[in-house]
Amino acid sequence: MKFRALVALICWVGVGALSATDGSAQSRKKSQASVKIPIFAVLNGGTTVEPIGYINSKGQMSGAVDCASERPILNAFHKSYYAKGKVFPLIFGGAPVGTATVVSADPSAECSNFLGEVRTKTSRTPLKGNVMALATVAQVKTSRKSERRAPTVQERSEIETLVRSEFAKQGLSKDAVAKLKSHNLTVLDVDGDSNPEFVGSYWIDVSATKRGLLFFIASRNSDGKIVVGHSAYNAVDQADAMSKDIKSVDEGVYHELLLDVFDVDGDGVAEVFTYTPSFEGAGFNVYKRSGKGWALHFEGSNYHCGY
Repeated sequence: MKFRALVALICWVGVGALSATDGSAQSRKKSQASVKIPIFAVLNGGTTVEPIGYINSKGQMSGAVDCASERPILNAFHKSYYAKGKVFPLIFGGAPVGTATVVSADPSAECSNFLGEVRTKTSRTPLKGNVMALATVAQVKTSRKSERRAPTVQERSEIETLVRSEFAKQGLSKDAVAKLKSHNLTVLDVDGDSNPEFVGSYWIDVSATKRGLLFFIASRNSDGKIVVGHSAYNAVDQADAMSKDIKSVDEGVYHELLLDVFDVDGDGVAEVFTYTPSFEGAGFNVYKRSGKGWALHFEGSNYHCGY
């Protein structure tokens, strides 16, 4: 993985030089095809960017740098993307809505040598808590406006009926399922058809020391009924949490949370990006629509530091 990331970075930095020195169309085409551009999660209320992965010219994704990356790789990454004043388009609702400007970054910093501190400006909802976003220098292949909002009262009621059904499939008690809690429920439009998609992260108290976590993507079908296209359930016991305190889970650790959507392959349908915080790092998933459901397009993780 480290070697592939280094090759990707060298290809990206060196594209201009390769094209200028090699006059053959075949060489130019080959060098352009090898370009990989990073996409970032914008976290901590819009103050931090963390690389999720690289996107190539075919819309495929691969891992980027993290805390365990070798110093030359980190130095090159910082030089290319974390120079002070570097500006990234801020992606919210699948479209540019502002900017993320690099304030500082340090490739030698302990536990944060692959992160960048940024200042964000947005014309949409300010980033705060679980309202996060994406940033990238990749070309935004859409002319659509940003589509991201909170659900209506009716939409939330319909969704929570579905959520209770998903929890019930796990054999949980009616009392536990009745008391839903959520970190977010967001309405999006991944393809500009005005038919909304819903992305949510819910949990319930299975017991005093155990939680049931549910992440899902849903949409309305042709009959106007909301149906689940993807769901993932995870049970977490206090004894299995590194903190040995179930309150850490209630605060968001181990929950899969929406970052935003972005069309990585230019097919007109945006992929769903998620973030899962843990005690020693972060996990990132990217989902691509597949038929009536959603398939995992990319799975990555960043190691930060020992807990």
